[in-house]
Amino acid sequence: MKHILSALVVNQPGVLAHISGMLASRAFNIESLAVGETENPEFSRITFVVSGGTRVLDQVRKQLEKIVTVARVIDFSEQEFVERDLMLIKVKAETGQRSEIRELVDIFRGSIVDVSAGHLMIEISGQEKKIEAFIDLMRPFGILEMVRTGRIALLRSNEDNVNVGERAAHEDPSTVTA
Repeated sequence: MKHILSALVVNQPGVLAHISGMLASRAFNIESLAVGETENPEFSRITFVVSGGTRVLDQVRKQLEKIVTVARVIDFSEQEFVERDLMLIKVKAETGQRSEIRELVDIFRGSIVDVSAGHLMIEISGQEKKIEAFIDLMRPFGILEMVRTGRIALLRSNEDNVNVGERAAHEDPSTVTA
């Protein structure tokens, strides 16, 4: 089973290396990883996907909470959330195929971001299953290159967001602990 976790961390050099090293040393496989600044520049949010049962998830969460630079860990497993993945894909576009590819891009609400004589580059975002379905439809045309960001997610409820925002605004990031 795949689990999405989000860690609010102090925005300083080495935090990502520390967290990914800790997970690797305990043989937890990270399937997806995305990192970025939050609304408060003193903090970054690391969103990652790990596979395993409830025991694996509990261990990952507990290990993350022990790290001093981790302010908060959120498990999305049993909560309502919105998730997205972003992909750029370069597809062969031979004569007569461009209109068919363009129609598929429109259906999937993507956009063509680069055009050359032999290919189209497409940007598409959405849930993982949407991205996977689009990839499957592009295979017959010939996928030249592809890159994905990894999943990002936020809870739908405002309740948790307010607490995180207040905590980040009122605490010195160098003293925040889990």
